[in-house]
Amino acid sequence: MFVDQIKVHAKAGEGGNGCVSFLREKFIPKGGPNGGDGGRGGDIILHADTHTDNLASFFYEPIIRGKDGENGLGKNLYGRCAKHKIVRVPVGTLVYRVHGPALPAGQPVRRGVTFHNLEEEEPQPEGPARKGIDIHSPDLELIGDLTRPGQEFLLCKGGDGGKGNVHFKSSTNRVPREATPGGAGEEGDFIFELRTIADAGLVGYPNAGKSTLLGRISSAHPKVAPYPFTTLHPIIGVVEFPGYERATVADIPGLIEGAHLNVGLGHEFLRHIVRCKLLLFVLDMAGSEGRNPIEDFGALRKELKLYDPTLADKPWLIIANKMDLPEAAANLKAFRRRFRKREVIPISAAADEGIDALKARLQELIGAAANPAPVP
Repeated sequence: MFVDQIKVHAKAGEGGNGCVSFLREKFIPKGGPNGGDGGRGGDIILHADTHTDNLASFFYEPIIRGKDGENGLGKNLYGRCAKHKIVRVPVGTLVYRVHGPALPAGQPVRRGVTFHNLEEEEPQPEGPARKGIDIHSPDLELIGDLTRPGQEFLLCKGGDGGKGNVHFKSSTNRVPREATPGGAGEEGDFIFELRTIADAGLVGYPNAGKSTLLGRISSAHPKVAPYPFTTLHPIIGVVEFPGYERATVADIPGLIEGAHLNVGLGHEFLRHIVRCKLLLFVLDMAGSEGRNPIEDFGALRKELKLYDPTLADKPWLIIANKMDLPEAAANLKAFRRRFRKREVIPISAAADEGIDALKARLQELIGAAANPAPVP
């Protein structure tokens, strides 16, 4: 099960209570107070882990709890502080704090749920379009973005330990019988959202050949079949280049018209391309699904721009796939006449043609995208 957006409830550990105690030893009459402090509660810390690729673990453990600190003891013995709870999340995880009424923890955030009113799910509109999560809702606050491997984020802070009665002795209060309880740990409801981090993202309609292409240029093994279907979650492959260089390429679920309105996979697809340095538009140049490659390319560019205008400024490359099929050559000629200034690389992923030229060009573009030229 692939989960890239889920609601969790987190509560850090509570601090241990302070102790009320007095020294009782032979030959030491009226030894005075010696109650120790309580230990500090454990924090909840998110850790960006390269070996974690989705948020499915929170589906089974939606409530994250830190351990409580131990209570203080007599003889000035302090309670032990609790260990911090380290929670591993994928690199590229966004953390939102929910300020409004909360949904039940542990369920993946579904399309059709907005956070303007979290008490109940809003009715689905008729037709294929669905309302997606409104990340600009006042009920949600972005508090963390884990983009680097090993990066940590303090989600909830543990409570402080209580003070023992030794802290309350004075010249006028020789026998203090008071101590403070441990502090409460921070608690809250949060939304975890994964946005795939990759050097390049394969963008295209369903059945354009993205999964087959990813399998050719990398060691990834996405599902491919001789019948139409669409990938349901992003798959990342590592492409090896000469000179011991490498890059990550993501096969992202197929895009359809109206995706910016959450039609089809909608936002479940679009959020995963925001972090890609390079966009690779994979087109079915043979029109085997009954579509026109020129219209497909225009629709893809439009959907990306409507979802996030910054996507239009990213470097991109056009890949003309399925060149081994009839009508592909004629369609490619018409496509190049329509887009004379755009670079088009013809390939056939199924027949393993043009893959070496594509990888060489990817090495150049991904290197340029990772190290952009300084602005004069």
